[in-house]
Amino acid sequence: MTSLIIDSSDFASRIPENLSNIRKQQRYTQKAIADLAGVDPNYYAKIERGEGVPSLKTLYKIAKALNVSITDIVGY
Repeated sequence: MTSLIIDSSDFASRIPENLSNIRKQQRYTQKAIADLAGVDPNYYAKIERGEGVPSLKTLYKIAKALNVSITDIVGY
């Protein structure tokens, strides 16, 4: 059986770009997604800039707002 080892720095580095790309493909503003996810717009902007690493709970809320899976956001 093969194990999947995920480097946490790689995991965190994918989130900002993937979030931004998904959001832009769906033609949402950062504020709109933040509002739909129930996240502070300034915090959401920091996540997209790579200045904040969201909790799993926050990732879930954002994924739900974007109608995608968490794996789409983290890129695995």
